[in-house]
Amino acid sequence: MKKMINMNIKNLRIQHQLTQEQVAERLNVSRQVIVKWEKGESTPDIQYCMELAKLYNVTLDNLVNFNEQGNGLGVPPKGKHFFGIATLGERGQIVIPKKARDLFHLKSGDRLIIVGDEERGIAIVPEQMMSSFFNMVNLNFKQEEDK
Repeated sequence: MKKMINMNIKNLRIQHQLTQEQVAERLNVSRQVIVKWEKGESTPDIQYCMELAKLYNVTLDNLVNFNEQGNGLGVPPKGKHFFGIATLGERGQIVIPKKARDLFHLKSGDRLIIVGDEERGIAIVPEQMMSSFFNMVNLNFKQEEDK
């Protein structure tokens, strides 16, 4: 566990373009403490873990346990999930990972809608979530246009 948390702390800091000094200031600790956490020489206590998770907008569980080597992706933001990689079969079929099926209560026979954006990619949306999905997409496009 120590190895995952120290790599996550370092990778999240770099991803958020923060220096060790900046993180130390936000947590009210010395830069040397951050260095030790990132090297795995020590581990932050639960209070600092909670503050780091809040700072980087990730879940506490992902801060502590997320293993980037398993999927090659960084720690996902809170509410976002990386379920792994699905391989496209020769007839276009994919297997949705069990964790995703469980989280979204998908079962055999459920209807899924495939939507795409040439710039952003492809998405699979359960039919019963389609209207809320499009409301969210429209809101995001409106916010981009207003910028």
